[in-house]
This record gives sequence, structure tokens and C-alpha cells, in this order.
Amino acid sequence: MTTEETIQTTDTTGAGGATGTATTTGAAGAGGASSTALTTFTGDALPYAGGNPFADYRSAELPFAGLVDLADRRLGAGVIAANDEFFAQRENLLLAGPAVFDPERFGHKGKIMDGWETRRRRGASAEVPHPDPADHDWALIRLGTPGVIRGLVIDTAHFRGNYPQAVSVEATAHSLSAAPEDLLDPDVEWTELVPRTAVGGHAENAFAVHVERRFTHLRLRQHPDGGIARLRVYGEVVPDPGWLAELGTFDLVALENGGRAEDASDRFYSPPEHTILPGRSRKMDDGWETRRRRDTGNDWIQYRLVEQGAIRAVEIDTAYLKGNSAGWASLSVRDGEEGEWVALLPRVKLQPDTVHRFLVNPIPATHVRIEIFPDGGISRLRLHGSLTRQGAARLVERTEAIS
Repeated sequence: MTTEETIQTTDTTGAGGATGTATTTGAAGAGGASSTALTTFTGDALPYAGGNPFADYRSAELPFAGLVDLADRRLGAGVIAANDEFFAQRENLLLAGPAVFDPERFGHKGKIMDGWETRRRRGASAEVPHPDPADHDWALIRLGTPGVIRGLVIDTAHFRGNYPQAVSVEATAHSLSAAPEDLLDPDVEWTELVPRTAVGGHAENAFAVHVERRFTHLRLRQHPDGGIARLRVYGEVVPDPGWLAELGTFDLVALENGGRAEDASDRFYSPPEHTILPGRSRKMDDGWETRRRRDTGNDWIQYRLVEQGAIRAVEIDTAYLKGNSAGWASLSVRDGEEGEWVALLPRVKLQPDTVHRFLVNPIPATHVRIEIFPDGGISRLRLHGSLTRQGAARLVERTEAIS
């Protein structure tokens, strides 16, 4: 399939805006379909009748827990272009948290929605008033980090009668700093992740993706027009090995570098993935906090490093955790899935709302476990070090295999 797209930053005619075209080629993942619909919501939701706007929201339990949202703004993701955003801005797609609905909020163009909403499409003439079957609106999304996409959520919350009839999603690998016109160049190859699929209004429309490739950008289409509240792109970070090699020493557990939180004892107030986000925590729920323990145990998080590396310096930050920070913490490491846990940092006392720094003896490792005592939380964990030769070689090999 070949489709021409035109960037139009102010209106659907392209007046005053940049323009360009791009070729799309469909491709399925190895062994079959590129994706599987995890939900089957279709059709309108009932008009809002007052009360809790999420009371009739359609959602399901999804298998994406623990995966990174590659389109998280905190990682640097952005919606860099769209052909139309007449009613609601494209940037709303990547806002954190659920979409907000205010039944009384209207502007000069109509109802103000917390999402990306385009104007209604029309046919070519009075004799042909309906849109052509091929008509659609689109947005280009830059992922925060390159990665393998495992799941997509196209959320139409609060779009009850103005959601798209169908959606489709494609992906490509390019420079993260590519401009819209670069992505719309005819020579850019796009891989189909989700074929044109009917979706429902006021619903969490989810898809499992089966394409084992490293991508940097998405093209989201809505057919023929309408509104989408949020886009979530769940997957695994695949960093640039050349960039990490030039850095030499870097944070081996940072999300943006390919580290991940594999498991945790408690996710009651906030998830452990927060501890390896970029930057310092900005408020209490931007870190990891557990419920209050009423037993003699303790809480913990287990991480996987980007690859085998040697940690030389540790930072444990308790920013904004003032009456609920962990009292003490310790770190242990292991090499490989079956390796034995070895102490890296003995139990140390933590202060509230403080950055704690420690130098440690480097031990080659692939996994790290932080234990906090007895409960509470930390906001960030930084594990500064370098990849071993074996770790660097494996990272290069894997990246080349999926690029």
C-alpha cells in the first residue's frame, strides 16, 4: 500500500504550512500478523449524563505491567506533527494521567476536549457528501527512546460520539531528531503495526504488537476523523550502543539507557519504575512509596541493568519523601539469571528528602536488588558505571539483530 501524507500545521488545506510526502509499506511480524487486538470495544458510548464521567468507561486488564511507556514525555517523547488539530491539540495525546472531562468547558471552536481531535471530514460535492473510504487524519510521534514495541493503547476516553471509526499505526526507525519532512520523505520505510481496525468510543482500545524491531517514530491514523484522548506505547528500551560506548561511564539502570525494574515487593502508592526515570523527583508520587508494614519484613525492588556492567558509584535519592522515606537501604548484585546475590552496599541509614552518594567496589553484574527497611520509599536510584566487554558486545549484537 502506498499513501501520500501532507503536513498541515494550521488547516486541512495546508495553507501557510510545510508540506511533504512519504511512502508507506505494510509489513507483518515474523510468523504472522503484526498485532493482535486485546480488546473488542466498538460503537458509541452513551452521551454523558452527569456524575463520574468514567462510570461507563470501557477498559480491560492489560498485560503491559512493568513495561516502559516509550511515548512518555519524561523520556523526551513528542507529537511532532499532525495534519489537523482543529478542536484539540495533538500534544494532549502524550499527557500523563487519564484524560480529564469538563462538561461545561467550551471555546470559540466548540467543546474543548482533553485529547487530539480533528474537524469532521466531508465529501467532494453535494452529490458525494461523505468522506472517501481512504480519507484519514494522522499524527507523527517521536518516541522518548528507541525500543521494541510490545503493546499499544489508543484511548478514546470521553470521545463518546466523536471518536474515529477505525485506527491504524505504523512505525519507522530514524534519527530521534528527525524533522516531520524527514519522516515524510518517500524513501522512508514504514512498518505496519496495527492494520486499520475498528475501535470504540470512551474506551481503552489495546493491541499486542508482534514485530521484533527497534523503532523511533510512529504514525497514528484515525479513519476518517475524530478524536483520541491518549496514546500509550509499551515496550522495551533499546539504546544506541555507540552512544553508550562513547559515554564510557553512565547510569547502568536508567530507563533511558535500557535498564528496567523487573519486580518489586509493593506498588501500593507508586510504581518502582519511577525510581529510574530521568531527572530528580518533582513531588512525592514521582518516586516509589510502599504501604505501611505491620510485620517484620521489608520492601525491595529488583532491577535488570542495560547489560553486564560494573557499578562504581551509587546515588539513592529520597527527594520529597519527608515523613515516609525508607529508614535504611542496602544493595546486592548478581551476574546472570542464576547467579548468586553478592553484597554491593551494606545497610546504610537514609535521611528524608536527601541525595545519598556512595563509592563501591565494582563487581560485574546484570541485576541489582535494593532492599529498604522497614518500608517507605525512595525517589531515584542511580548506578554509575561502565559496561564490561562482554556486556557491550552482547548489546551491539542484539541491537543489530533488531535494526
